[in-house]
Amino acid sequence: MIQVGEKAPGFCLPDGDGREVCLDDFGGKWVALYFYPKDNTQGCTLEAVEFTAAKDDFASKNAVVVGVSRDSAKSHTNFTAKHDLDLILLSDPEHRVHEEYGVWQLKKMYGKESYGTVRSTFLIDPDGVVRHVWQKVKAAGHAEKVLERLGELSG
Repeated sequence: MIQVGEKAPGFCLPDGDGREVCLDDFGGKWVALYFYPKDNTQGCTLEAVEFTAAKDDFASKNAVVVGVSRDSAKSHTNFTAKHDLDLILLSDPEHRVHEEYGVWQLKKMYGKESYGTVRSTFLIDPDGVVRHVWQKVKAAGHAEKVLERLGELSG
């Protein structure tokens, strides 16, 4: 997994409208980059709704929130519409960016092992350096924790 102090790996992925969005597009801003398992599941919906509710607070701190999952661009469009989300959600179906950030990991559930997304968030500064990492995130209240840490780091 990418560590604090490392340069965030660059990437370009499609958003819900199929437009390519690159990490470099946010140069000069803080980026809360969060990886989540699946659109329209309970925890992922809660996390996205909380990030949407805090969008203006992030913007006031020169920050943008970007979510990444393996879901398709069409799934993101439906997810956004169904829950009235106002976030940038990117599609990484081959989990290439998941792997670069170290969030594609072997997981155990009910005694079975399989690879999947470990819910994680990376707070990236305006120079592209990772300043905080949350691993194995609990969705409830997470957006507020990220916003609080952003406030501490951005002064």
